[in-house]
Amino acid sequence: MNTLPNEAPSRHPLPAWAETVRQKYLAGEASVFVLYGNVFDRTLIGDKPYALVDFLSEILLKDNKQRIFEVSIDRGVRALHQASLEEKEEIYRQLEGKGLSGIFESLERRMRAQPSNAVILPYAGTLLPAAELHMLSLEERGAFTALHRWSLDDELSAKDNVIILISESLAEINPALLANPRVAAVELPIPDRAARDLAIRHYAPKMPAEQVQILADQTAGLRLIQLASIVASEGPQGLDEAQRSKLIGDLLQGTPNAAERSAKLAAITSGMTPDEIRQLVDPTRPLPDADDPYSEMLEVVRKRKRELIEKECSGLIEFIEARHGLEAVGGNELIKAELMEIARLIKGGERSRAPMGLLAVGAMGAGKTFVIKAFLKEAGLSGIALKNFRSKWVGSTEANLERVLATVKAMGPIALVIDEGDRSFGNQSEDSDGGTSSRVIARLKEFMSDTENRGQVLFILMTNRPDKLDTDIKRPGRLDRKIPFFYAETGAERAAIVTAILRRYRVDCPIALASWESLCEPLEGYSNADLEALALLAVEFAGREGGVLSEAIFARAVDDFMPPRETAMLSYMEMLAVFETSRRSLLPPRYRSLTPQEVQDQLAALRRQLNH
Repeated sequence: MNTLPNEAPSRHPLPAWAETVRQKYLAGEASVFVLYGNVFDRTLIGDKPYALVDFLSEILLKDNKQRIFEVSIDRGVRALHQASLEEKEEIYRQLEGKGLSGIFESLERRMRAQPSNAVILPYAGTLLPAAELHMLSLEERGAFTALHRWSLDDELSAKDNVIILISESLAEINPALLANPRVAAVELPIPDRAARDLAIRHYAPKMPAEQVQILADQTAGLRLIQLASIVASEGPQGLDEAQRSKLIGDLLQGTPNAAERSAKLAAITSGMTPDEIRQLVDPTRPLPDADDPYSEMLEVVRKRKRELIEKECSGLIEFIEARHGLEAVGGNELIKAELMEIARLIKGGERSRAPMGLLAVGAMGAGKTFVIKAFLKEAGLSGIALKNFRSKWVGSTEANLERVLATVKAMGPIALVIDEGDRSFGNQSEDSDGGTSSRVIARLKEFMSDTENRGQVLFILMTNRPDKLDTDIKRPGRLDRKIPFFYAETGAERAAIVTAILRRYRVDCPIALASWESLCEPLEGYSNADLEALALLAVEFAGREGGVLSEAIFARAVDDFMPPRETAMLSYMEMLAVFETSRRSLLPPRYRSLTPQEVQDQLAALRRQLNH
């Protein structure tokens, strides 16, 4: 009879993934399980955190299996529980000198002779690597054959035996084994808010309840083992909380609220060296607002969270730091209004109305990147840039991608930004990299269209060549809103952009708005990037002549500045933006009356011109 516990010791229910394993096993759906995802984390049961193998052997299986074995490349076979010293010595003596095939043969003989066994295979990808069978070694083929046969063997299942494989990613496991209907894959998720709350209370028992709740909100995407590295009162090495509090108190000595600040900062600097703490604690930094006594602490948490997640994702992502909101964007009134509405939906929690993704399209230098960053700040969204995955993800590409996507999903609401999307999602050749790029892009498409992510993960793709994108990536349900960016149409719009740039750079300028419009009227065809370069050139000229920017100095900069011009290509990119837009009202007036056929005709003419 198949048995697994109804729950862990009565006071502590099983985590949801373990309950899923239990139910599937009791229902006879499977006797071979693949646990994947957050497998290197800790599971908190009562007042003790367990590594996964320990949780399986000491909590889930201990009271229900007569023998529990672990099989791995580095340690061979270990009897974890329920075996006497004599039995263990007999097992090790029998297996001495035997290879992997001998281990599997011996375990099978034991499972048939003595019922109620569990076999755990950590790092299962090293035993059953994801490769064509003809590429595997003889021992690896033997391991695959044995596990495949065990999963289908009714006699083994009837004798209450269970096999558990552990792998961070399903992509590491031979797909032929996963395709077996008697093998069940169960994902271990990144901790949700409730789990983070419990973990913080466990690792920092003296932390005030209000502070615990704030940290639980701000640490989405972190694993429990990472949380421990931030908030543990006592660590296995380094300074304890009292020592950290004293060090920070000495650094802040003489500043207002030094004792209170040092207590809060000491609570979130576990695992840091004295030098790292000295670099982090700046006595000259302005004090946090009285209305937000935790702002200083949260800034430290955000910094540490960024470092941990960027390290966890192997440099494949980076956090986007947005310093300005949409108020710093000059011109682009139609786009700003559209993005403000999207920001309102996200802030208001109206997930069902929020878009799945945005496509920002327009000629180079039209301000796409700056405006999108400003939108992230306006919407209160954390932003992560997915970078260089086609050039760097070699070998373990799919596994790395799954790690990134799991982290991103756990951090929601969040924006995942891909700049120069045509390079990432252009037409792929399966021959160049064995089909890796195609599989990666197929997985990203699947993730983008998952409706569970609506309002939680916003994909933002930016490109000036949407014609190079895979058509399927642009469909509604993945990139719902297509926002076209154009160069400023009028002198007034260009003046708004230039003055916004000068405000960003904190340039004191006495030129009146009406004068700005006349100065910028001749600058037709200048991109936002051109206008910024021109404004900074004028500031440089002014610096040589006393530091005040005048009309005459700006006019001289206009005469001296030569913007890069590739007229045909810029016109083509602009017409592509017209073609891609999802709303006619976002177009400049000169394009709104064009029919789809007229847009197609103009694009065809520009292609012919470029080809010549």
